[in-house]
Amino acid sequence: MTVRIVTDSVSDLPTQVVQELGISVVPLNVTFGRETYRDGVDMTTEQFYQRLVKSKTLPVTSVPSQVAFTEIYDKLAEETDEILVITLSAKLSATNEVASQSIKLMRNKCRVEVIDSEWAVMAQGFIAITAARAAQAGASLDEVRDIALRNRSRVNMRAAFDTLEYLKRGGRIGRASALLGSILKINPLITINDGEIEPAGRTRSRARAIDNLVNFVMEYANIEGIAVEDASCPDEADNLVERLSSRFPKEQIYRSRTTPVIGTHTGPGILVVTVLGDKLE
Repeated sequence: MTVRIVTDSVSDLPTQVVQELGISVVPLNVTFGRETYRDGVDMTTEQFYQRLVKSKTLPVTSVPSQVAFTEIYDKLAEETDEILVITLSAKLSATNEVASQSIKLMRNKCRVEVIDSEWAVMAQGFIAITAARAAQAGASLDEVRDIALRNRSRVNMRAAFDTLEYLKRGGRIGRASALLGSILKINPLITINDGEIEPAGRTRSRARAIDNLVNFVMEYANIEGIAVEDASCPDEADNLVERLSSRFPKEQIYRSRTTPVIGTHTGPGILVVTVLGDKLE
């Protein structure tokens, strides 16, 4: 039987990719006041950011319930006897812990392995994609898990922001707190390293920040995938795809949107580029 892949909504996988590769996505939750929405399910990205910029209070996010994971595990166990779960960084969320704890609640027993991607957004998404492709090619669970773990060190991402205020207010700023408190008007850049958010530089303008994203991609060889995602700046994202097409075929660059859970912690101005490849020596 084919190994089935499960991930969470922070992976930002495009719907078409999820459908083509048969990946199951467990949504995290976003709460505005007393109203809770499943990430990317109950509220569109556009609706979320429209509400975010008007809201006087920041929404909060929460991990999926054990029931949310168990329901998917039980459903997949009717089709396979091996499941690999790939979660966002355990240093950023308790989702990995919940995914692991949910295994013991399954009614339909099968082998389930849970791994920490140590990433988020499409860096996490690319790990899930490589695992799903291996599974479709007939690899065993052990082989699929090993492929996912190897690619954990072959993905990297960089994000440009208008402000780090959302990360600060949401408590997810990590080592990027070093960028706060500048007396200058800056456009900060961040990445994820060893599962934690950390600074990747700062620029004096949005244009230079986007130049930095382009230069970041140029540091890679043997590129197997590039993803560009935005919250509410699609024109900038599309222009970034055009610029990166000199390095990688445009039609093979994934275009994605950051989900409401990501948006809660980043705000509407985020622009992200992710690479699956090998860094030049």
